[in-house]
Amino acid sequence: MANSAVAKQNTRPQINLVDHAVTLVIVCLVGLIMNTVGPAIPLADGFVGMIVIYLISMVGLILTRFSPFYLPSVAWISLVGIVATLPWTPGSEWIVEQAKSVNFLALATPALAYAGFAIAKKEIEVAKHSGWKLVIIACLVFFGTYAGSVLVAEGILRLQGI
Repeated sequence: MANSAVAKQNTRPQINLVDHAVTLVIVCLVGLIMNTVGPAIPLADGFVGMIVIYLISMVGLILTRFSPFYLPSVAWISLVGIVATLPWTPGSEWIVEQAKSVNFLALATPALAYAGFAIAKKEIEVAKHSGWKLVIIACLVFFGTYAGSVLVAEGILRLQGI
């Protein structure tokens, strides 16, 4: 039993770099369209910025796949992005300038929409068993989140005298 727990800890998910590269190309194309349509950033500016983001993501995925110790891919990608934009990193000014031409809200919208559609089988089973109780709880959570946001915003606006 203890050996299987140790073996489970030592295994890491295998990343198929080709699949991830193709998926990232599709995501970048959708993001580029959203970046051009939404905030009206010129296509050429957004294209170069998207290539920079694509390369940072791919380097992070390569590190996830081949590093001697395991970190999740989001950690590696974040570390690569941080190191690439540190002031003493050669070319960091150019990388930051190119990344500024990508509106990250335009990138988040399709990603969040996909996450909303990507409901796992387990979540559907939970919804079937919970039934109407889940709907009531969801409505209360949405209302509570909205009301809490309104109260915080109102308090901040009153403190600023607006």
